[in-house]
Amino acid sequence: MSAIGLTSEARAAVFDGARGELQQLWTGERAGRRRFITWRRALGCVVLLCALGAGVFTFLYVSIDIPDPNEQAKAESNLYLYSDGSRLARTGEVNRESVPLSRVPEDVQFAFVAAENKDFYSDPGISVTGTARGIVNTLLGKGKQSGSTITQQYVKNYYLSQEQTVSRKVKELVISLKVDRQNSKDDILAGYLNTSYYGRNAYGIQAAARAYYGKDTQDLTFEEGAYLAALLQAPSQYDWAVASPEGKRLVLQRWNYVLDNMVDEGRLDRAARQRVRFREPMAPGPAAGLAGQAGYLLDAARRELMASGISEQELAGGGWRITMNIEQDKQRALERAIATGLGETGGDAASAAVGQDLNRQAGAVSVDPRTGRIVALYGGRDHSTHYINNATRTDYQAGPTFGPVALAAAMENQGRNGLDQVRETAGDLGIDPTASGFTAPQATALGLIGVSPLEMAGVYASFGNDGRKVTPSIVKSVQRGGTRTEMPDAVGGQAVDPGTADIITTSLSGGGFGDEETIASASGSTDDRKAQWFIGGTADLVTSIGVFGEDAQTQKQVALDDFAGSSAAEMWMTYTGEARGDDAGAGEPEPLRDS
Repeated sequence: MSAIGLTSEARAAVFDGARGELQQLWTGERAGRRRFITWRRALGCVVLLCALGAGVFTFLYVSIDIPDPNEQAKAESNLYLYSDGSRLARTGEVNRESVPLSRVPEDVQFAFVAAENKDFYSDPGISVTGTARGIVNTLLGKGKQSGSTITQQYVKNYYLSQEQTVSRKVKELVISLKVDRQNSKDDILAGYLNTSYYGRNAYGIQAAARAYYGKDTQDLTFEEGAYLAALLQAPSQYDWAVASPEGKRLVLQRWNYVLDNMVDEGRLDRAARQRVRFREPMAPGPAAGLAGQAGYLLDAARRELMASGISEQELAGGGWRITMNIEQDKQRALERAIATGLGETGGDAASAAVGQDLNRQAGAVSVDPRTGRIVALYGGRDHSTHYINNATRTDYQAGPTFGPVALAAAMENQGRNGLDQVRETAGDLGIDPTASGFTAPQATALGLIGVSPLEMAGVYASFGNDGRKVTPSIVKSVQRGGTRTEMPDAVGGQAVDPGTADIITTSLSGGGFGDEETIASASGSTDDRKAQWFIGGTADLVTSIGVFGEDAQTQKQVALDDFAGSSAAEMWMTYTGEARGDDAGAGEPEPLRDS
């Protein structure tokens, strides 16, 4: 029907409908064209990127050759200095003995494969996703997350360095591909086992077998091999002789993971797995040059450097010049005060044992609250015979010295000081919020939380610094090959309100040295009588001293017996008087108040 014979209204309706259909058709066509163009361009971009990626990879593969082995076997020593630049210690003599794979029991070999790279025998030598994740984490400053294959770790150990840079990771990827093509899997596994760092200054599985089990590699059992394999993830943290309770839990978890993987891969009978029991490795032998307090000081420095992002493998590589905040005069004063307090007055071992309680240990940290610098640290009687660092151990209760933390939590939370509030405030002040004892009944009232002298020195230094968080720092500066590594500032933001800190400090203030400034202090014995504390400070020196009951033979915690030696408070007074240059003979200081 023609539109000519229609009324004007009807014609208008027909034309409007036609125009609408044409507009819809045109719009749809244009949208389709736009969709087609967008899809085509996207496809082109993908193809271009793939071509560029392939070109870049081809260029890298051709241009990067397998280098000569690095000089790790001739690693430089690390030099540790006091704050004034005088030498404290030098470490770095490499303990390494390579062995052929034929001397490594097969089930021990499989333990390492199960721990680190279950697909080792079938992979091309690399993990693209793991390497990509590592590069992203490096760019974002998120620390070290491996994800590398055994081949990649071998390449890093044998051909490259431990530095965490994108260029090193790219080289690692390319060289690993070439190494996997040019070497047998057995050769790569042997190289990996012989170049890995196991802690205790042991490079290679033979040195590790001697250091942890006192035997040669061929005599290792698969249970022992599983422990050495687990150890590689965190050598110092997982070293059973010095590990914290949390460290022991983690390494046992890792050890079980290794054995379970061996079962899953058909390398260990399930029934045999059920019969396996963990065998503790032996204690380490004394390290040359680290007797007395030196070993404890270096241990604290290593912990801090690792927390700042330097890996244990990088440190073991040597070449580091590490200047400590430790001041020699204060360090010697702290050593004398505690040695005297523990009854160590004899000139030889036999006479020293007379008049002292060998089941009594001590740990102490002395901090400048204005800067957070650790100026003195006492870790134990002798690092060559007692490997656990009493200054950093967290397995003894805080007792009455935790009271100010609970009070601060109540003040910060308008009178509410439930477990969550106390845990949060404790964490803000530097105490590990996952520490043992937090969930025990009356944990905060009795101070059942596990803490270290280092942590408590930081807490009380924070109170003395108007509530700004003080994280005690033992490392003043660190450099390697002319490159200086920046360390985090020891004094941070507000942990608690300045008003809260002022009230806490005032409530703790009591005696003093003559007419000089007063001392803010807290002290007392723990509910289980296994620890006695004294933490006190002036405007320029906060010192935390803990005296701990520990069986000299088994190193298990025991209650402190009555002892004629000095209390923690007396040790503190002797040290602080000498460290501040006060004349000890001028008269007795005013009594300190116990909290």
